[in-house]
Amino acid sequence: MTIAVAQEVLTVEAEGLYAVRDRLGAEFEQAVDLIMGCPSRLVVTGIGKSGLVGQKICATLNSTGTPSFFLHPVEAMHGDLGMVSSTDVVLALSYSGETSELNGLLASLKERAVQIIAMTGGDHSTLAGYAAVTLNVAVPREACPLGLAPTSSTTATLALGDALAVALLKRKQFKAEDFRRNHPGGSLGERLKVAVSEVMLFGDKVPRVQADADLEQAVAELNSKNLGAVLIVSNSGQLQGIVTDGDIRRLLIEGDGVGLDRKNTRISDVMTWEPVTIKADLMAADALSLMQSREITVLAVTDDSGILQGILHLHDLLGKGEFRFLI
Repeated sequence: MTIAVAQEVLTVEAEGLYAVRDRLGAEFEQAVDLIMGCPSRLVVTGIGKSGLVGQKICATLNSTGTPSFFLHPVEAMHGDLGMVSSTDVVLALSYSGETSELNGLLASLKERAVQIIAMTGGDHSTLAGYAAVTLNVAVPREACPLGLAPTSSTTATLALGDALAVALLKRKQFKAEDFRRNHPGGSLGERLKVAVSEVMLFGDKVPRVQADADLEQAVAELNSKNLGAVLIVSNSGQLQGIVTDGDIRRLLIEGDGVGLDRKNTRISDVMTWEPVTIKADLMAADALSLMQSREITVLAVTDDSGILQGILHLHDLLGKGEFRFLI
């Protein structure tokens, strides 16, 4: 008996999903176009069960490359409306389309010329009337035998939200490495399965100076990039050495035979020559192993010719708050 009930619920909910799928048309393309053309953020809103579904849709959008935030309709009418700008797009969820709290918010948003996408089972509802695009999530019946508790309808709304997120992901050519960058707090094992090139810093984020730079210039670069080290390169980009903040502290305390005239002390006089390096195509796990064995926190990334490609910090591998050697 119990198994039969469960099977019936799943059958009814599957029917709802097929109904939504078979009804998809040009309005779905229009919704994707509207979000793609949004210069700021997608605002997701709804109340009750629809609000809970909206929060999940919002989380999925954020992790797949569409900047979004959830706005509670009641809180919005008590000050949070200030979070919405006229350049935002709103995705509003209500199965009936007649939720008073939500429609009160949408009236205010229309006054700000905000574009609204409705996700509703009421094609001719008040909500649909406010919307530039309406996505119909009507289902043949609820799985609840009383027809009262939102079941099939919330499943259909959630699934259509997933479809929207994936369509946007493909349109934006969002890749696996982009997803990982949005999940830096994921498991350490997953973070270490990627190539060094996916987690290293490059370009202007790399602290570097030329070999003829003075100590003052090196310290300024070290402070501005805040990675605890500065790399020294030749005019051709060849990595020659490294100076860490620890090196600077030791110079200040011990003098190290140098008069510490910051403008006249060449960085080449105090740097460590031929620092430890790694290639960009090796795995992040290899980088962590090398850092642990050498007890270092930064690692220069070079190509086969010794040209500097980037820099890797231990925090990029372990994540903030997990900084420690595992030896």
